[in-house]
Amino acid sequence: MSTGEKAKAKAEQVIGKTLRKVAHAVHKDTLAAKGAALETRGKMRDTKESATDPFKR
Repeated sequence: MSTGEKAKAKAEQVIGKTLRKVAHAVHKDTLAAKGAALETRGKMRDTKESATDPFKR
């Protein structure tokens, strides 16, 4: 897993989680869903990249 991909995955997770929490605080369900999707995409990117990384096994 390249360093750039690790950074993208972590950034998507952090931004998505933050966005989701802020959206829930201001009662914006659509924005919360977008934040959750971004967080999930970051987790999936991390999973995909760690599965292809021979040093993570």
